[in-house]
Amino acid sequence: MSRLRGAPAPGTEPWSDAGIVLPARRSAPAVRQVGSRLLVALAVLVATTLIVYVDRDGYNDNAGGGVSFLDAAYYATVTLSTTGYGDITPYSDGARLTNIFVITPLRVVFLIILVGTTLEVLTERTRQQWRLNRWRSTVREHTVVIGYGTKGRSAVDTLLGQGVKKDEIVVVDPQRKVIDQAARHGLVGVVGDATRTDTLLRAEVPTAARVVIAPERDDTAVLVTLTARQLNKGATVVAAVREDENAPLLRQSGADVVVTSSSSAGRLLGLSMLSPHAGAVMEDLLTYGNGLDVVERPVTRAEAGHSPRACEDLVVAVVRGRRVLNYTEPEAAVLQLTDRVIVIKSTG
Repeated sequence: MSRLRGAPAPGTEPWSDAGIVLPARRSAPAVRQVGSRLLVALAVLVATTLIVYVDRDGYNDNAGGGVSFLDAAYYATVTLSTTGYGDITPYSDGARLTNIFVITPLRVVFLIILVGTTLEVLTERTRQQWRLNRWRSTVREHTVVIGYGTKGRSAVDTLLGQGVKKDEIVVVDPQRKVIDQAARHGLVGVVGDATRTDTLLRAEVPTAARVVIAPERDDTAVLVTLTARQLNKGATVVAAVREDENAPLLRQSGADVVVTSSSSAGRLLGLSMLSPHAGAVMEDLLTYGNGLDVVERPVTRAEAGHSPRACEDLVVAVVRGRRVLNYTEPEAAVLQLTDRVIVIKSTG
């Protein structure tokens, strides 16, 4: 068995916001971002100029004469740029035009270069914190996928194909590069050891509806199952193991469904050897979104009271309460409106 909960494992992170990676959002090119900021600054400058010009009788120009629109623009420019007034004050139209169209843009460029990076970092950090707080307050009845290897990615692809939204899936993995990959795919990721309670708390497991456990090691799967079931008694827990002998231990740990990857692959290989066509059909059923799919759906009002054979789709099982009935069993001879059916249907 792997390390039990206790001292932190090397490379794991404590409870902190840094362990949660939200999906990356596409950002506009740098030139476009700077251009949009300059347009906003220009709009503020024009608005300030109009305000000063409307109230021009309340201003005094030391150079003499009334305050013209050009004077108002000059006043707005030196005010917004925090230049203020010095002992040298341009008063001719040419000097003021130079200050407006040459000196001030250069000053703005200088300010962008000087403090732009710092402001961008602070703004991005605030935005990410807001997104994180919003995610925490809204995530409910979601799916937590522990382990984003081949099995975990395949499980996520199937969930997405079944209509589950990306923002309803949270991926947990100890490797940062794996979580970054999940974030690039639009998923929320949590970096950490899933056998530890604090990691699963960051993934909001107590409010999850489903937990998929697909680590690389069977002993890790057992520990994760125990921890997840301790935090959430009502979630559906599906776990994957490599060896059949570990399946009973996972069920005792709280897994509702245990999938044995090695024996399942072996049975598919044996079936394909005896009947390549049957093996191809099984592979098609296991590959979601291609050819034939196995799906679970509720019984419609038109189907209630009839035999499973009367359904448009090929019914292979009936889910009644917590029981799964084969379609040949006498109890499944008549469908009830509260039943759910497991059917094979074409992706088309």
